[in-house]
Amino acid sequence: MEQLTRTMFEAPLAEEVEEGASKRTPAHSGHAGRADIRLSVHEDIGAIEHEWREFQQRADGTVFQTYEWLSTWQRHVGARRGVQPAIVIGRDGRGEIMMLLPLAVERGKLARQLTWLGSELCDYNAPLLVPDFSLHVSLARFELLWAEVLQRLRGNPRLAFDLIHLDQMPTTIGEQRNPILHLGAISHPNCAYMLSLDGSWDQLYAKKRSSSTRRHDRTKRNRLTQHGAVSSIRLEEPAAIASTLEILMEQKERWFAEMGVGNMFANPGCREFFLDIATNPQTRHVTHVSRLDAAGVPLATSFGLMFGGRFYYVLASYDRRNDLVKHAPGIALLHDLMRYAVEHGFRQFDLSVGSERYKHEWCDSEVQLFDHMSVVTMRGLLAAMPMMATFGSVSHCGPGRPITPS
Repeated sequence: MEQLTRTMFEAPLAEEVEEGASKRTPAHSGHAGRADIRLSVHEDIGAIEHEWREFQQRADGTVFQTYEWLSTWQRHVGARRGVQPAIVIGRDGRGEIMMLLPLAVERGKLARQLTWLGSELCDYNAPLLVPDFSLHVSLARFELLWAEVLQRLRGNPRLAFDLIHLDQMPTTIGEQRNPILHLGAISHPNCAYMLSLDGSWDQLYAKKRSSSTRRHDRTKRNRLTQHGAVSSIRLEEPAAIASTLEILMEQKERWFAEMGVGNMFANPGCREFFLDIATNPQTRHVTHVSRLDAAGVPLATSFGLMFGGRFYYVLASYDRRNDLVKHAPGIALLHDLMRYAVEHGFRQFDLSVGSERYKHEWCDSEVQLFDHMSVVTMRGLLAAMPMMATFGSVSHCGPGRPITPS
Protein backbone atom coordinates (compact mmCIF):
# COMPACT_ATOMS: atom_id res chain seq x y z
CA MET A 1 0.00 0.00 0.00
CA GLU A 2 2.91 2.43 0.57
CA GLN A 3 3.43 2.68 -3.17
CA LEU A 4 -0.10 4.08 -3.48
CA THR A 5 0.37 6.97 -1.11
CA ARG A 6 2.17 10.24 -0.46
CA THR A 7 2.41 12.37 2.72
CA MET A 8 0.47 15.63 3.01
CA PHE A 9 -1.20 18.18 5.39
CA GLU A 10 0.93 16.99 8.31
CA ALA A 11 2.47 20.36 9.28
CA PRO A 12 -0.72 22.49 9.17
CA LEU A 13 -2.48 20.12 11.55
CA ALA A 14 0.46 20.05 13.96
CA GLU A 15 0.46 23.86 14.11
CA GLU A 16 -3.28 24.07 14.64
CA VAL A 17 -3.26 21.48 17.41
CA GLU A 18 -0.28 23.07 19.13
CA GLU A 19 -2.06 26.43 19.32
CA GLY A 20 -5.08 24.98 21.13
CA ALA A 21 -3.23 22.47 23.30
CA SER A 22 -1.90 23.00 26.79
CA LYS A 23 1.87 23.57 26.78
CA ARG A 24 3.11 20.77 29.00
CA THR A 25 6.67 19.68 29.61
CA PRO A 26 7.58 16.93 27.10
CA ALA A 27 8.51 13.47 28.22
CA HIS A 28 12.17 12.92 29.07
CA SER A 29 14.42 10.22 30.37
CA GLY A 30 13.57 10.99 33.99
CA HIS A 31 10.10 9.58 33.40
CA ALA A 32 11.28 6.44 31.64
CA GLY A 33 9.57 4.16 34.19
CA ARG A 34 6.13 5.51 33.39
CA ALA A 35 6.88 5.80 29.66
CA ASP A 36 7.49 2.05 29.50
CA ILE A 37 3.89 1.30 28.50
CA ARG A 38 2.75 -2.31 28.34
CA LEU A 39 -0.33 -2.99 26.24
CA SER A 40 -3.17 -5.44 26.66
CA VAL A 41 -6.19 -5.96 24.40
CA HIS A 42 -9.60 -6.87 25.79
CA GLU A 43 -12.60 -8.11 23.80
CA ASP A 44 -14.82 -8.78 26.82
CA ILE A 45 -15.93 -5.42 28.21
CA GLY A 46 -17.42 -6.93 31.35
CA ALA A 47 -14.09 -8.48 32.33
CA ILE A 48 -12.49 -5.04 32.76
CA GLU A 49 -15.48 -3.23 34.28
CA HIS A 50 -13.86 -2.60 37.66
CA GLU A 51 -10.59 -1.31 36.21
CA TRP A 52 -12.38 0.84 33.63
CA ARG A 53 -14.74 2.43 36.15
CA GLU A 54 -11.88 3.13 38.57
CA PHE A 55 -9.65 4.66 35.88
CA GLN A 56 -12.33 6.91 34.37
CA GLN A 57 -12.77 8.65 37.72
CA ARG A 58 -9.18 9.93 37.70
CA ALA A 59 -8.49 10.09 33.95
CA ASP A 60 -8.89 12.90 31.45
CA GLY A 61 -11.79 12.10 29.15
CA THR A 62 -15.48 12.67 28.57
CA VAL A 63 -18.68 10.90 29.54
CA PHE A 64 -18.67 9.22 26.13
CA GLN A 65 -15.62 7.16 27.13
CA THR A 66 -17.14 5.91 30.38
CA TYR A 67 -17.92 2.27 31.00
CA GLU A 68 -21.55 3.21 31.62
CA TRP A 69 -22.04 4.73 28.17
CA LEU A 70 -20.04 2.30 26.03
CA SER A 71 -20.98 -0.97 27.69
CA THR A 72 -24.67 -0.03 27.36
CA TRP A 73 -24.16 0.88 23.69
CA GLN A 74 -22.41 -2.40 22.97
CA ARG A 75 -25.13 -4.42 24.69
CA HIS A 76 -28.00 -2.85 22.76
CA VAL A 77 -26.49 -1.62 19.50
CA GLY A 78 -23.02 -2.98 18.89
CA ALA A 79 -23.78 -6.62 19.62
CA ARG A 80 -26.71 -6.59 17.20
CA ARG A 81 -24.42 -5.36 14.44
CA GLY A 82 -21.62 -7.78 15.18
CA VAL A 83 -19.30 -5.04 16.46
CA GLN A 84 -16.26 -6.56 18.18
CA PRO A 85 -14.87 -4.46 21.06
CA ALA A 86 -11.09 -4.03 21.08
CA ILE A 87 -10.32 -2.16 24.28
CA VAL A 88 -6.62 -1.39 24.57
CA ILE A 89 -5.20 -0.67 28.01
CA GLY A 90 -1.70 0.72 28.48
CA ARG A 91 -0.01 0.24 31.87
CA ASP A 92 3.26 1.60 33.18
CA GLY A 93 6.02 -0.50 34.72
CA ARG A 94 4.19 -0.51 38.06
CA GLY A 95 1.01 -1.85 36.50
CA GLU A 96 -0.93 1.42 36.80
CA ILE A 97 -3.20 2.31 33.88
CA MET A 98 -1.91 5.20 31.79
CA MET A 99 -4.39 5.09 28.91
CA LEU A 100 -7.48 3.28 27.72
CA LEU A 101 -8.41 3.22 24.02
CA PRO A 102 -12.09 2.17 23.55
CA LEU A 103 -11.70 0.80 20.04
CA ALA A 104 -13.84 -1.63 18.04
CA VAL A 105 -13.80 -3.52 14.76
CA GLU A 106 -16.94 -3.37 12.64
CA ARG A 107 -17.61 -5.22 9.41
CA GLY A 108 -18.89 -3.09 6.54
CA LYS A 109 -20.08 -4.06 3.08
CA LEU A 110 -16.59 -4.04 1.62
CA ALA A 111 -14.18 -4.03 4.51
CA ARG A 112 -13.62 -4.27 8.25
CA GLN A 113 -13.12 -0.92 9.97
CA LEU A 114 -11.20 -0.09 13.12
CA THR A 115 -13.14 2.68 14.81
CA TRP A 116 -14.13 4.06 18.19
CA LEU A 117 -16.59 1.91 20.09
CA GLY A 118 -20.06 3.49 19.96
CA SER A 119 -18.78 6.41 17.88
CA GLU A 120 -22.13 7.13 16.19
CA LEU A 121 -23.70 8.15 19.51
CA CYS A 122 -20.66 9.94 20.91
CA ASP A 123 -20.19 13.69 20.64
CA TYR A 124 -16.50 13.17 21.35
CA ASN A 125 -14.32 10.18 20.53
CA ALA A 126 -10.96 9.90 22.27
CA PRO A 127 -8.84 7.82 24.60
CA LEU A 128 -8.95 8.07 28.37
CA LEU A 129 -5.58 9.37 29.57
CA VAL A 130 -4.03 9.69 32.99
CA PRO A 131 -3.78 13.47 33.65
CA ASP A 132 0.03 13.51 33.38
CA PHE A 133 0.17 11.23 30.32
CA SER A 134 1.81 13.85 28.10
CA LEU A 135 4.53 14.42 30.72
CA HIS A 136 5.65 10.80 30.45
CA VAL A 137 4.80 9.78 26.89
CA SER A 138 6.14 11.93 24.07
CA LEU A 139 4.40 12.12 20.71
CA ALA A 140 7.23 10.08 19.18
CA ARG A 141 6.74 7.42 21.84
CA PHE A 142 2.99 7.45 21.23
CA GLU A 143 3.57 6.78 17.53
CA LEU A 144 5.45 3.62 18.48
CA LEU A 145 2.67 2.62 20.89
CA TRP A 146 0.07 3.14 18.17
CA ALA A 147 2.08 0.98 15.75
CA GLU A 148 2.16 -1.75 18.41
CA VAL A 149 -1.60 -1.40 18.97
CA LEU A 150 -2.26 -1.93 15.26
CA GLN A 151 0.11 -4.88 15.12
CA ARG A 152 -1.57 -6.52 18.11
CA LEU A 153 -5.05 -6.06 16.67
CA ARG A 154 -4.20 -7.24 13.16
CA GLY A 155 -2.52 -10.30 14.61
CA ASN A 156 -5.86 -11.41 16.06
CA PRO A 157 -8.16 -12.87 13.36
CA ARG A 158 -11.24 -11.53 15.17
CA LEU A 159 -9.79 -8.00 15.25
CA ALA A 160 -8.12 -7.77 11.84
CA PHE A 161 -9.17 -4.70 9.82
CA ASP A 162 -8.72 -3.11 6.41
CA LEU A 163 -9.43 0.52 7.23
CA ILE A 164 -9.01 2.85 10.22
CA HIS A 165 -11.69 5.51 10.62
CA LEU A 166 -11.50 7.56 13.81
CA ASP A 167 -13.84 10.54 13.74
CA GLN A 168 -15.08 13.46 15.83
CA MET A 169 -11.96 13.75 17.99
CA PRO A 170 -11.29 16.86 20.11
CA THR A 171 -8.00 18.73 20.01
CA THR A 172 -7.42 18.28 23.72
CA ILE A 173 -8.29 15.70 26.33
CA GLY A 174 -8.59 17.48 29.63
CA GLU A 175 -5.72 19.96 29.54
CA GLN A 176 -3.41 17.87 27.36
CA ARG A 177 -3.31 17.58 23.62
CA ASN A 178 -4.91 14.56 21.99
CA PRO A 179 -2.03 12.32 20.85
CA ILE A 180 -4.20 10.57 18.25
CA LEU A 181 -4.20 13.75 16.17
CA HIS A 182 -0.44 13.49 15.79
CA LEU A 183 -1.08 10.47 13.57
CA GLY A 184 -2.61 12.78 10.95
CA ALA A 185 -6.12 14.20 10.76
CA ILE A 186 -8.31 16.79 9.09
CA SER A 187 -11.05 19.03 10.42
CA HIS A 188 -14.43 17.45 11.10
CA PRO A 189 -17.34 19.28 9.41
CA ASN A 190 -18.88 20.23 12.76
CA CYS A 191 -17.64 21.50 16.08
CA ALA A 192 -19.06 21.56 19.59
CA TYR A 193 -19.88 24.54 21.81
CA MET A 194 -19.01 25.06 25.45
CA LEU A 195 -20.19 27.45 28.15
CA SER A 196 -18.05 28.02 31.24
CA LEU A 197 -20.02 28.23 34.47
CA ASP A 198 -18.87 30.62 37.18
CA GLY A 199 -20.70 32.81 39.63
CA SER A 200 -24.45 32.55 40.11
CA TRP A 201 -27.11 31.79 37.52
CA ASP A 202 -28.34 35.39 37.67
CA GLN A 203 -24.82 36.66 36.96
CA LEU A 204 -24.37 34.24 34.06
CA TYR A 205 -27.78 35.06 32.60
CA ALA A 206 -27.13 38.81 32.78
CA LYS A 207 -23.70 38.35 31.21
CA LYS A 208 -24.89 36.28 28.25
CA ARG A 209 -28.29 37.85 27.51
CA SER A 210 -29.21 41.48 27.02
CA SER A 211 -31.76 43.17 29.26
CA SER A 212 -34.30 43.24 26.41
CA THR A 213 -33.81 39.53 25.75
CA ARG A 214 -34.22 38.71 29.45
CA ARG A 215 -37.40 40.77 29.56
CA HIS A 216 -38.69 38.92 26.47
CA ASP A 217 -37.90 35.55 28.14
CA ARG A 218 -39.79 36.55 31.30
CA THR A 219 -42.80 37.60 29.23
CA LYS A 220 -42.96 34.26 27.48
CA ARG A 221 -42.63 32.32 30.71
CA ASN A 222 -45.35 34.41 32.34
CA ARG A 223 -47.63 33.65 29.43
CA LEU A 224 -46.99 29.95 29.96
CA THR A 225 -48.07 30.30 33.59
CA GLN A 226 -51.36 31.81 32.48
CA HIS A 227 -52.29 28.34 31.25
CA GLY A 228 -51.45 26.65 34.55
CA ALA A 229 -48.55 26.04 36.92
CA VAL A 230 -45.21 25.73 35.10
CA SER A 231 -42.59 23.39 36.54
CA SER A 232 -39.30 21.86 35.47
CA ILE A 233 -38.91 18.36 36.80
CA ARG A 234 -35.85 16.13 37.00
CA LEU A 235 -37.23 12.61 36.85
CA GLU A 236 -35.92 10.17 39.47
CA GLU A 237 -38.17 7.12 39.26
CA PRO A 238 -37.44 4.63 36.43
CA ALA A 239 -41.07 4.56 35.23
CA ALA A 240 -41.24 8.36 35.03
CA ILE A 241 -37.85 8.52 33.31
CA ALA A 242 -38.96 5.95 30.72
CA SER A 243 -42.25 7.70 30.01
CA THR A 244 -40.51 11.06 29.58
CA LEU A 245 -37.92 9.54 27.25
CA GLU A 246 -40.72 8.02 25.19
CA ILE A 247 -42.24 11.51 24.87
CA LEU A 248 -38.87 12.96 23.87
CA MET A 249 -38.25 10.27 21.24
CA GLU A 250 -41.75 10.68 19.83
CA GLN A 251 -41.26 14.44 19.56
CA LYS A 252 -37.88 13.98 17.88
CA GLU A 253 -39.26 11.40 15.46
CA ARG A 254 -41.95 13.82 14.29
CA TRP A 255 -39.29 16.48 13.78
CA PHE A 256 -37.05 14.05 11.85
CA ALA A 257 -39.99 13.24 9.57
CA GLU A 258 -40.80 16.92 9.01
CA MET A 259 -37.18 17.69 8.15
CA GLY A 260 -36.78 14.62 5.95
CA VAL A 261 -33.77 13.32 7.89
CA GLY A 262 -33.03 9.84 9.17
CA ASN A 263 -34.65 8.72 12.39
CA MET A 264 -31.86 7.69 14.74
CA PHE A 265 -34.32 5.94 17.05
CA ALA A 266 -35.31 3.58 14.23
CA ASN A 267 -31.80 2.11 14.25
CA PRO A 268 -31.79 -1.31 15.93
CA GLY A 269 -31.15 -1.01 19.64
CA CYS A 270 -30.98 2.80 19.80
CA ARG A 271 -34.27 3.31 21.62
CA GLU A 272 -33.44 0.51 24.05
CA PHE A 273 -30.01 2.05 24.65
CA PHE A 274 -31.40 5.38 25.86
CA LEU A 275 -34.09 3.77 27.98
CA ASP A 276 -31.60 1.41 29.61
CA ILE A 277 -28.82 3.87 30.40
CA ALA A 278 -31.32 6.31 31.94
CA THR A 279 -33.16 3.76 34.11
CA ASN A 280 -30.56 1.11 34.98
CA PRO A 281 -29.35 1.56 38.58
CA GLN A 282 -25.78 0.86 37.39
CA THR A 283 -25.74 3.68 34.84
CA ARG A 284 -28.45 6.27 35.52
CA HIS A 285 -26.18 8.34 37.80
CA VAL A 286 -24.53 9.79 34.66
CA THR A 287 -27.87 10.78 33.09
CA HIS A 288 -30.29 13.66 33.68
CA VAL A 289 -33.80 13.32 32.24
CA SER A 290 -36.10 16.30 32.68
CA ARG A 291 -39.19 17.94 31.29
CA LEU A 292 -41.09 21.21 31.55
CA ASP A 293 -44.81 20.92 32.25
CA ALA A 294 -47.57 23.51 32.09
CA ALA A 295 -50.72 22.54 33.98
CA GLY A 296 -49.35 19.01 34.14
CA VAL A 297 -48.92 18.72 30.36
CA PRO A 298 -45.35 17.95 29.14
CA LEU A 299 -44.25 20.66 26.70
CA ALA A 300 -40.46 20.25 26.53
CA THR A 301 -38.14 17.35 27.30
CA SER A 302 -34.40 16.83 27.74
CA PHE A 303 -31.84 14.05 28.05
CA GLY A 304 -28.52 15.16 29.51
CA LEU A 305 -25.36 13.61 30.89
CA MET A 306 -23.21 14.49 33.89
CA PHE A 307 -19.56 13.62 34.33
CA GLY A 308 -16.29 15.19 35.40
CA GLY A 309 -17.71 18.60 36.29
CA ARG A 310 -19.46 18.98 32.94
CA PHE A 311 -23.18 18.93 32.16
CA TYR A 312 -23.88 17.63 28.64
CA TYR A 313 -26.99 18.91 26.85
CA VAL A 314 -27.42 15.91 24.54
CA LEU A 315 -31.04 15.64 23.37
CA ALA A 316 -33.89 18.10 23.70
CA SER A 317 -37.27 18.59 22.10
CA TYR A 318 -40.66 20.20 22.55
CA ASP A 319 -44.23 19.54 21.46
CA ARG A 320 -44.60 21.39 18.17
CA ARG A 321 -48.32 20.51 17.97
CA ASN A 322 -49.20 22.38 21.17
CA ASP A 323 -50.31 26.00 20.79
CA LEU A 324 -48.12 26.91 23.79
CA VAL A 325 -45.00 26.29 21.71
CA LYS A 326 -45.14 29.99 20.75
CA HIS A 327 -44.15 30.77 24.34
CA ALA A 328 -40.80 28.93 23.92
CA PRO A 329 -41.02 26.09 26.47
CA GLY A 330 -37.80 24.62 25.07
CA ILE A 331 -35.86 27.79 25.89
CA ALA A 332 -37.41 27.90 29.35
CA LEU A 333 -36.25 24.32 30.02
CA LEU A 334 -32.76 25.10 28.72
CA HIS A 335 -32.52 28.01 31.17
CA ASP A 336 -33.67 25.78 34.02
CA LEU A 337 -31.02 23.20 33.11
CA MET A 338 -28.31 25.84 33.08
CA ARG A 339 -29.49 27.05 36.48
CA TYR A 340 -29.39 23.45 37.73
CA ALA A 341 -25.82 23.02 36.44
CA VAL A 342 -24.64 26.24 38.10
CA GLU A 343 -26.31 25.47 41.43
CA HIS A 344 -24.91 21.92 41.49
CA GLY A 345 -21.33 22.99 40.98
CA PHE A 346 -20.72 22.01 37.36
CA ARG A 347 -17.85 23.89 35.74
CA GLN A 348 -19.00 23.59 32.13
CA PHE A 349 -22.25 23.35 30.21
CA ASP A 350 -21.65 21.42 27.00
CA LEU A 351 -24.04 22.53 24.25
CA SER A 352 -23.04 19.57 22.09
CA VAL A 353 -22.19 19.29 18.40
CA GLY A 354 -24.12 21.30 15.81
CA SER A 355 -24.38 24.91 14.76
CA GLU A 356 -27.81 25.98 16.01
CA ARG A 357 -28.07 29.72 16.64
CA TYR A 358 -28.71 29.47 20.37
CA LYS A 359 -25.37 27.67 20.83
CA HIS A 360 -23.50 30.61 19.32
CA GLU A 361 -25.47 32.96 21.56
CA TRP A 362 -24.56 31.11 24.75
CA CYS A 363 -21.13 29.54 24.19
CA ASP A 364 -17.82 31.14 25.15
CA SER A 365 -15.63 28.60 23.36
CA GLU A 366 -15.77 26.22 20.42
CA VAL A 367 -14.40 22.69 20.50
CA GLN A 368 -12.70 21.87 17.21
CA LEU A 369 -13.07 18.25 16.09
CA PHE A 370 -10.92 16.17 13.78
CA ASP A 371 -11.10 12.92 11.80
CA HIS A 372 -8.41 10.39 10.95
CA MET A 373 -8.58 7.79 8.21
CA SER A 374 -5.94 5.24 7.21
CA VAL A 375 -6.12 2.49 4.62
CA VAL A 376 -4.39 -0.78 5.44
CA THR A 377 -5.38 -3.07 2.55
CA MET A 378 -6.63 -2.69 -1.01
CA ARG A 379 -10.05 -3.72 0.23
CA GLY A 380 -9.84 -0.88 2.74
CA LEU A 381 -8.93 1.59 0.00
CA LEU A 382 -11.97 0.55 -2.03
CA ALA A 383 -14.20 1.00 1.03
CA ALA A 384 -12.68 4.42 1.74
CA MET A 385 -13.10 5.85 -1.74
CA PRO A 386 -16.83 6.75 -1.43
CA MET A 387 -16.01 8.73 1.72
CA MET A 388 -13.11 10.62 0.23
CA ALA A 389 -15.23 13.27 -1.46
CA THR A 390 -16.31 14.60 1.93
CA PHE A 391 -13.37 13.44 4.01
CA GLY A 392 -10.83 15.05 1.69
CA SER A 393 -8.01 12.56 2.10
CA VAL A 394 -6.97 9.39 3.86
CA SER A 395 -3.71 8.30 5.43
CA HIS A 396 -1.54 5.23 5.38
CA CYS A 397 -1.65 3.24 8.57
CA GLY A 398 1.96 4.03 9.43
CA PRO A 399 2.02 6.46 12.39
CA GLY A 400 2.08 10.13 11.46
CA ARG A 401 1.75 9.56 7.71
CA PRO A 402 -1.40 11.21 6.32
CA ILE A 403 -1.82 10.37 2.65
CA THR A 404 -3.98 10.58 -0.44
CA PRO A 405 -4.23 7.88 -3.10
CA SER A 406 -2.14 8.56 -6.18
